[in-house]
Amino acid sequence: MKKALITGITGQDGSYLAELLLSKGYKVYGLTRRTSTINNERIAHIQDRVELIPGDLLDQSSLNAAIEETEPDEVYNLAAQSFVKTSWNQPVLTGEVTALGVTRLLEAIRIVNPKVKFYQASSSEMFGKVTETPQNENTRFYPRSPYGVAKVYGHYITVNYRESFGIFACCGILFNHESPRRGLEFVTRKITHAVARISLGKQKKLVLGSLAPKRDWGFAGDYVEAIWLMLQQKKPDDYVIATGENHSVREFVKLAFKTVGVDDYEKYIDSNSTRFTRPAEVDYLIGNASKAHRILGWKPKTSFKKLVEMMVNTDLEMEKKTA
Repeated sequence: MKKALITGITGQDGSYLAELLLSKGYKVYGLTRRTSTINNERIAHIQDRVELIPGDLLDQSSLNAAIEETEPDEVYNLAAQSFVKTSWNQPVLTGEVTALGVTRLLEAIRIVNPKVKFYQASSSEMFGKVTETPQNENTRFYPRSPYGVAKVYGHYITVNYRESFGIFACCGILFNHESPRRGLEFVTRKITHAVARISLGKQKKLVLGSLAPKRDWGFAGDYVEAIWLMLQQKKPDDYVIATGENHSVREFVKLAFKTVGVDDYEKYIDSNSTRFTRPAEVDYLIGNASKAHRILGWKPKTSFKKLVEMMVNTDLEMEKKTA
């Protein structure tokens, strides 16, 4: 039986990846840091089938101990301070977790067992102010936030450990991927949650910043399959994972309201392009995943329309259950 250790198992991607690995017969461990309030909501349905191990990306000894204790075949590093807006408020913490945390985990593997296969969650935010469209594995990085900068460090330190120590390490440059398990602080879930509440008369307005930014949005459940496939190859490499389509925030909003039968959505929107702005913005991202299609045999299964409908309908069901 293969064994895998997932950091960030309680997050969106971690929960979907844990489900996938369990379905493939893996013994799954999850690294969790101690917090005063435990939030295992996303893995509640599988918690009796995974084993949670204490550890923190800020603490080297806990990572060494986690690798020694679990003896994994594969380690998936999905943990990070992953909210771009927060990275402006907490840039040093973002660097410690999202950048140096990767180094600590790679050091644990190098010291304890360099044969462990390693996956690093890189991000389309590394492209930032894009220098070519669409973006592929060779596109220059131009990050526009402390989060993006930290992810570039994590990406290149992974490449360095692969080339310097022969560790089987892969980076997945994932473009935006959403799901009903997305946190409420992210714009997609903020939209679908508000639309569900508005349709039920629980909320009057959806408050947003600019509706213009465009993103390449896919379904997290599809993307974790690509993550797993990277570590099943004969040679480690880096891959862009994306749909190759992009849609504006306005399109997302319009489709979300249409899902609940509302066409004149604009009367429910309070939008201001200067609201929620960051010191530097990323306006246009779209990925070219042809390398993943060719080598991994991976393609996204869930359309943009299906993704939005899935998220709205799940939020509707949740809101109907609460007074």
